[in-house]
Amino acid sequence: MKDLYQSQKLRWLLWLSFGFAWFFMLGNRSLVPTDEGRYAEMAREMLASGDWITPRLNDIKYFEKPPLQAWMNTLSFALFGLGDWQARLWTGVSGFLGIVFTGLAAHRVFGARQGFYAALILISSFWWTALGHINTLDMGLSGMMTISLAALLIAQRDQADAKERRNWMLICWAAMALAVLSKGLIGLVLPGAVLVLYTFIAGDWKIWTRLHLGKGLLLFFAISAPWFILVGERNPEFYHFFFIHEHFQRFLTKIHERYGPWYYFIPLLILGIIPWLGIVAQSMWSGTRPLASNSAPETFKPRLLLIIWACFIFFFFSYSSSKLPSYILPIFPALAMLLAAFLPTANRLQLHLAAAFLLVPALFALPFVAGVADMAGFPQEAAGYAYFVPWIFAACAVAIIGGALAHWFAHKTARDHVVLSIAISGFVLAQLLILGSDQIGRDRAGMKIIPTMAANLKPEMKLYAVGLYEQCIPFYLRRTMVLVEHKDELAFGLQQQPELWIPKREDFVKVWVNGPPAMALVRPQMLEQLKQAGVPFHILTEDARRIVLLNRAPQTPAPSTSNTL
Repeated sequence: MKDLYQSQKLRWLLWLSFGFAWFFMLGNRSLVPTDEGRYAEMAREMLASGDWITPRLNDIKYFEKPPLQAWMNTLSFALFGLGDWQARLWTGVSGFLGIVFTGLAAHRVFGARQGFYAALILISSFWWTALGHINTLDMGLSGMMTISLAALLIAQRDQADAKERRNWMLICWAAMALAVLSKGLIGLVLPGAVLVLYTFIAGDWKIWTRLHLGKGLLLFFAISAPWFILVGERNPEFYHFFFIHEHFQRFLTKIHERYGPWYYFIPLLILGIIPWLGIVAQSMWSGTRPLASNSAPETFKPRLLLIIWACFIFFFFSYSSSKLPSYILPIFPALAMLLAAFLPTANRLQLHLAAAFLLVPALFALPFVAGVADMAGFPQEAAGYAYFVPWIFAACAVAIIGGALAHWFAHKTARDHVVLSIAISGFVLAQLLILGSDQIGRDRAGMKIIPTMAANLKPEMKLYAVGLYEQCIPFYLRRTMVLVEHKDELAFGLQQQPELWIPKREDFVKVWVNGPPAMALVRPQMLEQLKQAGVPFHILTEDARRIVLLNRAPQTPAPSTSNTL
């Protein structure tokens, strides 16, 4: 069969088709707590205040992460208005840039076919595709780290000339600076540690003479340092919290209560690399073996660097006391390039194995899909899970068809066709699952109650959050909230600005009873406590997770229940 990667028309068709679908999907779901609402609201507040130096959440200083994500989201809102796809635009751009640079690096380092494969593998890897459509910091970090990895590979390959090496190394340094502005020192520490390990394992000490350290460090600090200096000048408390609490204590202790067992990331890796799970081990093993004897000896060993990148980052976060599912996202571009380097030499059996790990899990999952409808944590949210079921069936159908087609092509040893069949199937099934989960996300975000809240919340009214903080509702209401009895992740900021919250419920009750018209969000289990305390309220609206109260009867007709005990 004809080699597909050589067809320029096909390559452009794929880029345009995948690119359109990638960005079109950014706006097809509501934002989901916690990360999506948090980073959208931080950008909305930044746009409203005009302060691009001191990040705030709920109008409270928020120093947990650097500001690049907030800056890019704010710019998106300024250009295109407030909305769901605008809030995800930087995430989508970061993920797509990661795909472009992964394909480019594989092309320049390994060959044109490998570049074609690497881009297809990454865009269809479930974890990369899913998190490329979620407004979270880890895709911004991973996108910048991928650019730094790709630039390093292109710059250090044996065929690079002096000018090319200098330019690509400067891109590498700039991308690391943006990674630091995305999520902190991790953007420098991880690539730096990988380079040190590579030096020792490969014995390639001369690589340090090819990094353009002088120019690179100047560029790195010129990009990354100004914000740290400015925010520290305005907020002297920033440095200790950000560097000690958010880096060393987060990694070494369980202070954030995000710990997990040593194997925490193994199932996430298995899920995340679908539909390419069947040949991951082979590609890793192949990367440790020397090139064929008829190839020129390598001075720079790109496959070894990719293995170290993937393994070190995986074990680094596995050791960390703070674990979240998105932390291992930066390893997927390296795995995509290793898979792409291996596939041109894969035999027929290995191609069949790749297809089988797309087909067989889908067949196995079919009998269990209907049970998803019974997984709702609240009876009122069962409809969202029931809505998800046909989308999962559709995703399984796509996987079965794609896997069967890939098997047929594998029988003919048509590698390009096998890769394309698996990639298209993997990408489509991921999008189906993302779309189908929207109703579940809407329930979690509180979308059902937001219209009623907006209709009754006047500009002069206070909005209280009693014993909770909602991450998405403030963004959709375009309003901050007054926290009562609940600090959570805003604890440090409230230490600096204690006037912005009400720490005791009895103080809130006084304001609620004697103050002007106000609205409050509470958990359902708190309602009985308020009744027993004789707190007057009117129930405006509610869902499974929260109840909206007024301290005065609504002026416009609305479903409402009064309590005047």
